[in-house]
Amino acid sequence: MLTIKSIPAFNDNYIWLIQNSDQRCAVVDPGDAKPVLQYIEQHGLTLDAILITHHHNDHIGGVPDLVHKFPDIDVVGPAHEPIPTLTHPVETGDQIKLFDEIFFVLGLEGHTRGHIGYVGDGKLFCGDVLFSAGCGRVFEGTMEQMFTSLSKLAALPEETLVYCAHEYTASNVAFAMAVEPDNDLLHKYREEVNRKRAQNTPTLPTTIRQERWINPFLRYDEPSVIKSVANRTAKTDPLSIFTALREWKNEF
Repeated sequence: MLTIKSIPAFNDNYIWLIQNSDQRCAVVDPGDAKPVLQYIEQHGLTLDAILITHHHNDHIGGVPDLVHKFPDIDVVGPAHEPIPTLTHPVETGDQIKLFDEIFFVLGLEGHTRGHIGYVGDGKLFCGDVLFSAGCGRVFEGTMEQMFTSLSKLAALPEETLVYCAHEYTASNVAFAMAVEPDNDLLHKYREEVNRKRAQNTPTLPTTIRQERWINPFLRYDEPSVIKSVANRTAKTDPLSIFTALREWKNEF
């Protein structure tokens, strides 16, 4: 069994540490090396691999220092993004073996042109594509790419644990409430999120099931969501509804 620990970084990033039963570990999107090195030393771990989802500095900034400390480490990441430290470039459809578990690489373009995610062992590491109650901004790709990427994730088994890269849940829930003020499950989720944040506890991981219930960016075909964006788009096809939601969130 793999266990997952969150290592906070910067203001709201999470570096996810994946640990197996014999004190070996991997980290996902280490934007800062210092907290990773501190955690590894405190817990007597050996760092075997780094998994990267995309090239933004808050996700790769710590990689050079980690490679310097562990020169034989395997650095896995998107083949089509400018990341000079990669030793193992991957793209959609590829598989990697991590501590006897197979993880599949998903192409999740939209936030960046070559963004990827990793899914295996009932866990999803999705970088800046899916957040709890929200989704990433469309920086380099297109709305259609982001829509397609989120549709891939929504189709995963509903019990899949979702490890997003940022603690954005509270602000995302505020937007989701504006979209669906009558969503009872969203009201309950807001109470849970507020309780966890008051205790300085992570709201993550979430699950695909939870996100289908409360995340407007996965609920673009719900009548309540369509109604909320009716003044922003004359079209009712899923991509148009999603685009209207994302543009609304950009200014929220």
